[in-house]
Amino acid sequence: MPKPSGPSSTAARVSWVLSNCRTIAVVGLSPKPHRASFDVAQYMQSRGYRIIPINPNAQQVLGEKCYPSLSEAAQHERIDLVNCFRNSEDIAPIVDEALTIGARAVWLQLGIRDDESVHKAAEAGLVTLQDRCIKIDHKAVAGGQMQSSLG
Repeated sequence: MPKPSGPSSTAARVSWVLSNCRTIAVVGLSPKPHRASFDVAQYMQSRGYRIIPINPNAQQVLGEKCYPSLSEAAQHERIDLVNCFRNSEDIAPIVDEALTIGARAVWLQLGIRDDESVHKAAEAGLVTLQDRCIKIDHKAVAGGQMQSSLG
């Protein structure tokens, strides 16, 4: 299935990412179970997605080796989606790294926005979402009418 081209609906982009991006690098994944990044990544892992933790201050999260950067992780893993749990002002270099490593999509979690970086990623052909929770969207898609479109 090709990437959506041009302006497409948010629902179409969500569905495409959930169907086509099975390996997720989670930038800012905390090893602390009470943090949102841990909860969301654990949920996605339990649904069959491969989680690649990106956190320079941790060795392992959710049973997976932790990498200090996307570039380091990409030397060992194929990354489909870069899921960001960082402050909005930290997004630009993460998007640049996502472009460099050949990621297929970038997802900025709830409360995280960087219109300029998201536009840059979209112009380069990445599927982009921002200010959304992948766990909430997965639950909505998996429990809703779009379920049959999930591979």
